[in-house]
Formats: sequence, structure tokens, C-alpha cells
Amino acid sequence: MRDFSRSLPMALLRAREAVMERFRPNLRANDVTDQQWRVLRALYDHGAMDLGDLAEICCLLKPSLSRIIRDLETRNLLLRKVDQKDQRRSVVSIKSGGRILIEKVGPHSEKRYNEIAKQFGSQELDDLYSKLENLIETLERLDNEKGA
Repeated sequence: MRDFSRSLPMALLRAREAVMERFRPNLRANDVTDQQWRVLRALYDHGAMDLGDLAEICCLLKPSLSRIIRDLETRNLLLRKVDQKDQRRSVVSIKSGGRILIEKVGPHSEKRYNEIAKQFGSQELDDLYSKLENLIETLERLDNEKGA
């Protein structure tokens, strides 16, 4: 068995935590969790979507997403409606309060991204994105081949 420190899942988690340490103080200052921020950003960028699509794009389990949606709905940051075409589906959209929050927090996040790019290197960051996307595509292709 490989050394724990060379475990890919652990390396990815450590990298995620190192990155998120730069963003969390501003999220906390605005009373938003990492997961709530992902949901708001997804809705801000992609528009209204059903809970299944939102869970997938945000990498959240549906029970966790339901709790997050309920919390954000209570804070008047998003709106959940029953899909008129399919009463079993709920569609979620960001409200003006959510947009205002994104536009308030966004510039601070962009500063953090710029700091990371400056320290790590813009090209290295682009290469990292490409390598991670390649890893995801490779593993998904393997899964599809196994399932076929």
C-alpha cells in the first residue's frame, strides 16, 4: 500500500484545504459556508436548475443540498419552486439578495485568485486545471467502459 502522504485523495484534500483557507475568512465574515457559496455561485452563473443538476454541479449529496437550500431560502437568498411540468421536481433560482451577496463577496474572492496565481504562477495554475480536468475525464471514461 502506498504511503498515506502519497494518497491521491489525501493530496487533493490537502490542496483543497490550502486553497479554501484563503477564501473562508471572507465567506465567514459574510455568514456563508463553503457549500452555501458553491450553491449560490452555481445559480448565479448557470441560472435556475433542478435539485439533481444543482447537487451534481456543486458536488453535494442531495440530503445536504436540501438543508442548504432550506437555509438559503430562509435567508431570502434563493427561491425554490415546484416545476410546473413535473410536480415531483423542484427548481431553484437565486434571488436579488443572493446576487447582491455574490457581487459583494466576489471581488474579494477574485483578489485571492490573483494572489494564488501570482505565487503559484498563472501558467502553472492553468496547467493544474488542465491536468485535473484530464484526470476527471480519464476516470469517467474508465467508469463508462466498465459500465458498458
